[in-house]
Amino acid sequence: MRLAVWLALVTALIALQYASPKPKPDLLYQWSTVANGVIQAAIIVGLMLAIARPRPRLLALRRPVSPRRAAAYVAGVLVAIYVFEPIYAGLTHPGNEQGLVPAHWEPAHAAAYVVNGIVICTLVPLAEEIMFRGIGYSLLEPFGRWPAILAVGVLFGLSHGLAILLPVIVFFGCLLAWVRSRTDSVFPGMVAHGVFNLIALVAAVTISS
Repeated sequence: MRLAVWLALVTALIALQYASPKPKPDLLYQWSTVANGVIQAAIIVGLMLAIARPRPRLLALRRPVSPRRAAAYVAGVLVAIYVFEPIYAGLTHPGNEQGLVPAHWEPAHAAAYVVNGIVICTLVPLAEEIMFRGIGYSLLEPFGRWPAILAVGVLFGLSHGLAILLPVIVFFGCLLAWVRSRTDSVFPGMVAHGVFNLIALVAAVTISS
């Protein structure tokens, strides 16, 4: 029952993402984006908490088995994704497919960009890791460790509503699910996810500009 409800919610999220129009490049300069991000994260976390009741262990909100090893896994994930991503991008030239990268830096809207960045680097990883590597992985793991890793990675990738960049997001999702399987915790994945988003946001207004 829990798995069916979770799959229904993920499927609805995927359908919504692919049906939604591409966001405007100035989205992260708007304060309304902050509010939407906070609300969406709260809704996702609330739904996942409801599905997990009365078994909070499904969320994997616990200390990693080995914090030192978890830190090494986080570093390994970041190295792997930043080796894979430029190679793939060089072959496919996806451009700004996600639509979140600003066309240029606007100092007048810097405060909104920073606060949006905080949401994207904290609340978004929190919600997505609980949804996919937390309860999602927990519900799929009985079917096998690697099937769970692959399924979580594919569904995570699809939930971003991208086409050309889908393999990159799927690969990242699989890496995070693998870390979850090795550490028995979503916290290392949250850190890796947050750092990944932070680097993307900084690059968007420095390298990309």
